[in-house]
Amino acid sequence: MQHDDVIWQVIRHNHCSFMSKIVTGNFCRNPYNVTGICNRSSCPLANSRYATIRDHEGVFYLYMKTIERAHKPNDLWERVKLPRNYEKALELIDQHLQYWPKFLVHKNKQRLTKMTQYRIRMRKLVLKVREKIVTMPRKQQKREARREEKAEKAAVLDKSIEKELLERLKKGVYGDIYNYPVEAYDNILNMEEMKIADVEDEEEEEEPEIEYVEGYDLEEEEEDMEDFGGFSKAVEEKDDDEVDDDVEDKRMKRKGRDGSRTGSKARKQSRVLIEVEEDGFGERQRARH
Repeated sequence: MQHDDVIWQVIRHNHCSFMSKIVTGNFCRNPYNVTGICNRSSCPLANSRYATIRDHEGVFYLYMKTIERAHKPNDLWERVKLPRNYEKALELIDQHLQYWPKFLVHKNKQRLTKMTQYRIRMRKLVLKVREKIVTMPRKQQKREARREEKAEKAAVLDKSIEKELLERLKKGVYGDIYNYPVEAYDNILNMEEMKIADVEDEEEEEEPEIEYVEGYDLEEEEEDMEDFGGFSKAVEEKDDDEVDDDVEDKRMKRKGRDGSRTGSKARKQSRVLIEVEEDGFGERQRARH
């Protein structure tokens, strides 16, 4: 015969292997505890009628214990698989715990809610890509650094030896005495010729660069206008000089023909009207002489 009060007195005041005492309170490490707290109503050992929810590889089960199976430890717990749908799982809990204490029904529903929430968070974390931190031992890092230094030195030495041998072969130092691999030498020469040809092709393919410059400023335009103005003035002065020369020649001829009449008659001033048209501005200037 099982006595719950006697069991609780022994567990609480003597010894319990599942109880853990910390500053905030007493907690229970028993996997069948529905709340995780060490008290009379939540203890799975001191209650002959008990119910809880457990997780087995992502599947939730409702565990129930009754006093009728207390004499059979192998069949002590009856479990029912809960559906993955949260609402249907709540309905199933209400169905199986219909006549059970309200405290157990409420705590089981709370436990189902918490377990459903952490299952959703676990799925999100699995799908989320995260960086994985890997530790590297110091000895291995030093060993790899030494190997890299040795490899770099060996590579530089091999390249220098190869260049020296190629220069000697080009100069004809060895002649026909040594049997060196001619094919490898020809391949290297062909590679060098290909590089030179590629460089020449790139130079030929370079197109002339086209640049666009800003328009003339207002100051430059004014200077150009002044230059045109000076040019027009010079043209006008030149034309005036030519006209004066023509007039003087005509006068000299008239003096030669009518030398006798020049002294008696008064000279009359001739007036000449000259029109100068400028191509750049379309203006006309008139000068009288």
